[in-house]
Amino acid sequence: MRLFIGIPLATEVIDALEALSQRLKSADDGFRWSSPQSWHITLQFLGETSEAASTCLSEQLKEVRSTPFYVRIDGPGFFDRAGVFFAGVSVAPELSKLQKQVVVATAHCGFVAEDRPFYPHITLARAKGGARTRVLRQLKTKIKDSETFPAFTAHEFLLYEAFLGSGGSRYEVRQRFPLADR
Repeated sequence: MRLFIGIPLATEVIDALEALSQRLKSADDGFRWSSPQSWHITLQFLGETSEAASTCLSEQLKEVRSTPFYVRIDGPGFFDRAGVFFAGVSVAPELSKLQKQVVVATAHCGFVAEDRPFYPHITLARAKGGARTRVLRQLKTKIKDSETFPAFTAHEFLLYEAFLGSGGSRYEVRQRFPLADR
């Protein structure tokens, strides 16, 4: 099974991001747009995971402690080299602390954190094929500097399983972990 850990988005955030996506996308825009049902803030990607490691994750993630915290969604952005269009997420101290706790918890199950810095975001679309530069440039011209999104309070983080398919990935929640002093 292919697993990752993330924070689900509030309905009002999904609605605002969906309105932006609907305004920007077209049938021939050169992007594969993510489904609103798949939007989340990744805390750690784990990849292919055995059943034993999944059981370990379940136990370790139950030990992560954090109170609910405020999440602010920044404006749209681009990972040019990867051809990704996203909504950024402010790295509040509570979000950073939660992400670090998750990495420590998963390390007990044999998972190794990525070397690159934590850059929370919500992937909205990926450029298709080899014309990334052109399609990204075209999309950038449609974005307003004034794009804003509602903030929300994170009350939980989730262990997701990813199912890859020709139409994009589909995610199922395997386990929920409430944010509260337990």
